[in-house]
Amino acid sequence: MKKILILSLFVAVISGCSPLKDANHTGSVTASGTIQKLEMTTFQYGTHLLKADNKTYALKSGSINLDTCLDRKVKIKGRKVKGYPIDGGPELVDVTLVEF
Repeated sequence: MKKILILSLFVAVISGCSPLKDANHTGSVTASGTIQKLEMTTFQYGTHLLKADNKTYALKSGSINLDTCLDRKVKIKGRKVKGYPIDGGPELVDVTLVEF
């Protein structure tokens, strides 16, 4: 009986240690372009835009001050935010890295 209890406890601890997926993000994005401040738009999300060669992304970041990258050619890495695009707008990317 004691062995079963210890084994059950061990299995519960191991299964509880598996990494959790972030439910708000759906996939990774790497893109190059110019960062611009978000002004008046038909969609109301993000703080900045990345104008890539053939696509536009809405950007947000909790860890990087995107204002320091304005009007510069950059490469960003981040994750798509689940539930976007909406209202005909671009995909929303949560930026985790900016390279000049």
